[in-house]
Amino acid sequence: MQSKLRNLVIAVLLGLTSLPLVVMLISLLLDTVTTTRPGSLVPDRFTLDAWQFLWSAPPGRPSIWITTFNTIVFAGCSTLLLLAVSSTAGYALARLNVPFRKFFLAGVLVMHAFPTVTLIIAIFLILQMIGLYNHIGGVILAKTALDLPLGIWIMKGFYDTVPWEIEMAGVQDGASRFTVWRKLVLPQIKPGLMALGIFSVISGWSEYILPQVLAPRNDVQVLSVYLAALINNDTHFDFHVFKAVGLFYALPIFVIYLFFQNKLMTIYGGGTKG
Repeated sequence: MQSKLRNLVIAVLLGLTSLPLVVMLISLLLDTVTTTRPGSLVPDRFTLDAWQFLWSAPPGRPSIWITTFNTIVFAGCSTLLLLAVSSTAGYALARLNVPFRKFFLAGVLVMHAFPTVTLIIAIFLILQMIGLYNHIGGVILAKTALDLPLGIWIMKGFYDTVPWEIEMAGVQDGASRFTVWRKLVLPQIKPGLMALGIFSVISGWSEYILPQVLAPRNDVQVLSVYLAALINNDTHFDFHVFKAVGLFYALPIFVIYLFFQNKLMTIYGGGTKG
């Protein structure tokens, strides 16, 4: 009885969370057909007018494929940088006798508590000074810096689950500390690296504030800014096109969640030993 009740509650919650996507899909399907018979639910013909953005750019807007490429570069490069810095910094804080280690960890946690919008002006000024404003590289650096506190804490948690004996055995065999980290320790935290990487890709794909403020130029635009611009168009707003672009934008994240949901859950499990 309890099992059936639990399954029912899960099904209801899943239905409620899936409802917006289902409504969007149904609405988009209904809007993509036309009929010459008023009140009829049977379409006379189908049309792909809402999907014209796939093969022709709207006036004054960049191509959707250039924008998609920019989004892939932004999410991918920020993820690689985050993994590189978090994996090394997390190891140092978990294993090495770093001066003021506890103070640094507390500071990292405090920095993560600051909302992005409170730091955006400072980031804007810094990127202007170093010549990376309106450049995709500047947004990548800003995104990586803001995600580092969480990344470092996550990786430190995974390093804490790796037994010291593994490293000591490598050191006693004459391997350097870097070799021990690369060949013995790093394979043990692969679940953490994969989970953090997936989390970072999803976060980068969904980021809006940083690209909008730090790289508003059309040729470096990302999909979140492209989608928001459809709403902010004062002269013409096509809700039909907006839904189609929204579906195009959400589909990769849906696929990532579908195939890697178990890997994402390892973030909350505190790490695994392999």
